[in-house]
Amino acid sequence: MEGFYRIKRLPPYVFAQVQTLKLDARHRGEDIIDFGMGNPDQPTPDHIVDKLVEAARNGKNHRYSASKGITKLRHAITGWYKRNYDVNLDPETEAIVTIGSKEGIAHLALALVGPGDVVLTPTPTYPIHMYSMIIAGGEVRGIELRQDSDFFDDLMRGYRQTQPRPRILVINFPHNPTTAVVDLEFFKKVVAFAKEHNVIVIHDLAYADLVFDGYRAPSLLQVPEAKDIGVEFYTLSKSYNMPGWRVGFCVGNREVIGALAKIKSYLDYGIFQPVQIASIIALNGPQDCVKETVARYEHRRNELVDGLNRIGWHVEKPRATMFVWARIPAPYRGMGSLEFSKLLLRDAKVAVSPGIGFGEGGDEHVRFALVENEQRIRQAVRGIKKVLKFDGAS
Repeated sequence: MEGFYRIKRLPPYVFAQVQTLKLDARHRGEDIIDFGMGNPDQPTPDHIVDKLVEAARNGKNHRYSASKGITKLRHAITGWYKRNYDVNLDPETEAIVTIGSKEGIAHLALALVGPGDVVLTPTPTYPIHMYSMIIAGGEVRGIELRQDSDFFDDLMRGYRQTQPRPRILVINFPHNPTTAVVDLEFFKKVVAFAKEHNVIVIHDLAYADLVFDGYRAPSLLQVPEAKDIGVEFYTLSKSYNMPGWRVGFCVGNREVIGALAKIKSYLDYGIFQPVQIASIIALNGPQDCVKETVARYEHRRNELVDGLNRIGWHVEKPRATMFVWARIPAPYRGMGSLEFSKLLLRDAKVAVSPGIGFGEGGDEHVRFALVENEQRIRQAVRGIKKVLKFDGAS
């Protein structure tokens, strides 16, 4: 691998170490409660699956599709934005279907970023936000996202201190992994900053619907001038329990959408058409399934956070996402998140994601994905209680 330029720029995949230990434990017959990957555990709603089956029986749908997505799905996407955010979008020039948001972000990086270009991202962050830019040849400047600091102020400071000036800003709110949330005023400041400094903004809105306690996640595109400077990604993976279907989309600035469409036209033929047809039903059909999904995550959040607090591991309830971002208890903080994750896996039989895998600023935390049911969560808390000793300063 030493001669492969892009491979050399990528660090070892931290999560793979925990994954290997987890698989080894399961091969030994151990019962591991797995909060590691944000992989929804519920089936896709029946009405969406039924449409997939119906569409798959039509041989006309088995041919190559369009890399930018079929017309009716792009209309469904723009209709969804109008209903949810009162944002008007042109389905021909301001919307494109992607093979999940991860593929879309990665291909957009290839379209926009060249060697020497500097990109700003929060840190810690979901790895594709950072490494898609590195794979494309860019340089990434991480702006630490902390509870005790104003992220926008830190972002401005980071921009002023960086040479050459960053061309792109990648953000993700509600945020993975920290679960941080913002209001519309934050996006207004981001748009004003981007217009002033000619910065392209890429916003990942993957957790738009997974919100609790009365919080509503805003869209970047609700800011009137946002389409002048950026785009927003969304995925059906989480809200509609469709992770394996790989359906997402990107909307916003037509030049950026056009660049993504052009590069995708060279790289793929789009998603299997029956999957796209079923996705239209997801977006346009009854939304009770989304509400049920949100309620399920809220119950799991409460069970996990209340349980951890009860045993002495002090964790705040997130207002959004399907994750709990937990600071490692004080007596164990010095060992770092990777070794702490190994400890939980080995002795408590609980798998979590080490915070260091999400970049700088994450090593004092671990991430729990809420993909186990309440009974399993209670079992996990009991296992953690047996292993950890608390000194009251966790």
